[in-house]
Amino acid sequence: MRIGWKTYDDWSDEALVNRFVETRDLKVLGSLYERYMHLVLGVCMKYLQNREDARDAVPHIFEKLITEIPRHEIGTFRSWLYVLTKNHCLMEIRSEKSRHLKKEAWEISERSFMESGPELHPLDEENHEMSRVLQKCMEQLKREQKQCIRLFYYEDRSYREIASSLDMEEKKVKSYIQNGKRNLKICMEKNYDKTG
Repeated sequence: MRIGWKTYDDWSDEALVNRFVETRDLKVLGSLYERYMHLVLGVCMKYLQNREDARDAVPHIFEKLITEIPRHEIGTFRSWLYVLTKNHCLMEIRSEKSRHLKKEAWEISERSFMESGPELHPLDEENHEMSRVLQKCMEQLKREQKQCIRLFYYEDRSYREIASSLDMEEKKVKSYIQNGKRNLKICMEKNYDKTG
């Protein structure tokens, strides 16, 4: 891309950062980012330890730059980008741990409910029966509650991801999950007693 007689290749990082802040031109940012994509990928590989996750992170970090660059006084772009990339990876790792913890919590609460059933023994047909009752109760939930619970517990999605995919506010998602869990518990207590 030419500006007058110069191409972006001739520009320093600092000049490109300033130009982007002034114009918000994504071609300017793209030229700057292209110089360091290998660095970004390398840092992501180091922290995420998974090639696919690292590759997925590269465009997300570019998107982050769009909002983050204008908000910061950047001395050396390379160093600043390294720190931004590292922080992004650490947040991803935390988020992944959080998803695992949520899944474990759901499995533990399901297990403890199953174990607290008065006439329940760990026999395959009884576990199968519990599973059948759970599915039946899931089907009786309101559509939004069912969608949110499936996405949260079975697909390990965060509140933000669910809110985005269902086009609703995060607090609505939390409310649907909370109410859905309560309705499931009531339904399962009622229906499992009948089968026991």
